[in-house]
Amino acid sequence: MNLFYSIQTALGNLRANKLRSLLTMLGVIIGVGAVIVMVAIVQGASARVTDEFKQLGSSLIIIYYQQDMKDAKATTRRLDGMKLSDVKAMEEQCDRIKDVSAEMPIGNDTKVRCAEIETTANPNGVQPAYERLRKVVLARGRFINDADMNTWAHVCVVGDKVAKELFKQSDPLGQVVTVNGLSLTVVGVVAKKGRSMEGDADKALYIPLATVQKRILGKELVGVIWAEAKDPTQLEPAMDQVWQFWMRRYDNLPGFHVDSQENILNSINKILAVFGIILGSIAGLALLVGGIGIMNIMLVSVTERTREVGIRKAIGAKRRDILTQFLIESAVLSGSGGLIGIALGAAVAYTIGYITQFVPSLVSPGGQKGIAIYLPVGFSIGAFLFSASIGIFFGIYPAIRAARLDPIQALRHE
Repeated sequence: MNLFYSIQTALGNLRANKLRSLLTMLGVIIGVGAVIVMVAIVQGASARVTDEFKQLGSSLIIIYYQQDMKDAKATTRRLDGMKLSDVKAMEEQCDRIKDVSAEMPIGNDTKVRCAEIETTANPNGVQPAYERLRKVVLARGRFINDADMNTWAHVCVVGDKVAKELFKQSDPLGQVVTVNGLSLTVVGVVAKKGRSMEGDADKALYIPLATVQKRILGKELVGVIWAEAKDPTQLEPAMDQVWQFWMRRYDNLPGFHVDSQENILNSINKILAVFGIILGSIAGLALLVGGIGIMNIMLVSVTERTREVGIRKAIGAKRRDILTQFLIESAVLSGSGGLIGIALGAAVAYTIGYITQFVPSLVSPGGQKGIAIYLPVGFSIGAFLFSASIGIFFGIYPAIRAARLDPIQALRHE
């Protein structure tokens, strides 16, 4: 009995019992479909997060100070935060890093006014190097420069959404906005970017760091320091050098954190992987139930077709022929369920991606809307092969039972 004829016979048996076959395949369909949806969403999220971090650069080093409450109780030493003088000293003493930019957020959803129009923005005090380090793209005008820093200039660069809400169709350049009582002249507008993990980039408002420190805060504090390793392949040594600098400068005071974009990306991908494993385990239970269902229906099929097995053996069919026939039928049953599950899962996943395009808050830095969906072709092929193997595994016992039937007793079966 050749393989093609066996598959043809198996499909014929499925068509003869359509409802029973569909109900049998249901567990496999649900299991494979759930896995496909999970993989498409998790892979899409991973691809989008990776793309976001690539836009920012993987060789960026992030330095910030946040004292742990346990450490705060254990020591009497206190530090309000990092200072601009610390940033300058780090630039001079750490030869493994190049461009450095300190950042000092003023507060999210801060009120910004121009004439009678008011909106909210996320103002940040930054240095000139921030533009290159954080991949800020300007639509018009210029960014903060050294002259602005030296003179504590009353200037700012606004995000795309802030510009549209405050100035409508008029040219923002040269217009004056008020932030925390301070009048600032708009010298640049950032190109539309969309939302990221850090929030809505189009609501950003950049002010010279010196201006924020001298005219708004009254302190030379900085919240976050961004630095770039001279050699991307030597990122870890550069981070170690920065860490040693802060430990020497503040006598091993706890609370300093030195991390990289790459490490954060790896951590996020690990979380997504764990999330995927949990969902995959749940979907695996559905596949297990589906496999048990296939074994059950194949045992019923062996009982129903006992006389048929006896006739085949009487005309010369060998045990391996009967075994192969029932294994192929089991594999076709589960494989068909797998194909339906893949199609259904892909349809559900891409429908989710399409519907979420209309959710305003789900916008990526590249302007893409909705939940990212990515389904590798190789994984779909693997899901089909796995579903077919489920049928073979759970069909082994029924197939062996059919192959071992005595032909004389089988022919007497009613």
